[in-house]
Amino acid sequence: MILEIAEIHIPPGRQADFDEAIQRGIATVLSRSPGFLGWSVHKGHESPERYILQVRWAALEDHVPGFRESPLFAQWRAIVGPFFAEPPRVEHYHFVGEG
Repeated sequence: MILEIAEIHIPPGRQADFDEAIQRGIATVLSRSPGFLGWSVHKGHESPERYILQVRWAALEDHVPGFRESPLFAQWRAIVGPFFAEPPRVEHYHFVGEG
């Protein structure tokens, strides 16, 4: 499994609209992508215009190139992209362990 973590910044005052858009985008687009396993999204307490999106993928290839080079990516960006104050910072992580 691969964990994608995207740090997303949106303009102040757009939180309620973005909250709806990201959940709609996940439900209608992202969740249809092969290899998609699940997600979580968190909003900053001190910085409510900062979000952390975590997406679990079966393999890195399911996200890159899979989702990123599919028509679903354009649909996803059409829903959430208008809210971005800057390009999201995206990194991928491999599971090591937990306690």
